[in-house]
Amino acid sequence: MGWGQVRTKGALTFYDTRVRVSTRGDYACRALLSLTLHIETPLPTSVRDIAERTGLPQPYLEQILLALKGAGLVKSKRGVGGGYTLARAPEDIRLNEIIAAVDGPISLGDFGEPHANGACDHEGQCVLLAIWKQTGEHMKHHLEGFTLASVAQAAQGKINWPESLH
Repeated sequence: MGWGQVRTKGALTFYDTRVRVSTRGDYACRALLSLTLHIETPLPTSVRDIAERTGLPQPYLEQILLALKGAGLVKSKRGVGGGYTLARAPEDIRLNEIIAAVDGPISLGDFGEPHANGACDHEGQCVLLAIWKQTGEHMKHHLEGFTLASVAQAAQGKINWPESLH
């Protein structure tokens, strides 16, 4: 699949949604992208080095890296020469995993589930609930299409950047 496409029921569907990724999710992706871009370095990378390379605030980054460690996306080593490394190959880490590790499941919001069989409490609400749920699923599947390796390749100019769908 190309950038900005989602596979739904065998067909490619293009969409343009204004869904927000949290600052925490953005920072987590940026931190892991930094580790990916410097993967040839055999030693763990310190939080300070990641913060300097990415321009992220170190105290907040430390919290994010702990959450990523808890999700099994990074490994850490303490002490002199300590720091963080990716727990898996960049080809095996997808953006949706990173976002979910720090923000929880990807969704548009916590609106609840639509009622079954069209039994809706408030006029039309269930239709909207179904749309919000579907849109959240589209976002999740879209982010699933990006690995740290593919993002790193785009950042290095080896492949095209994602296209805007405007």
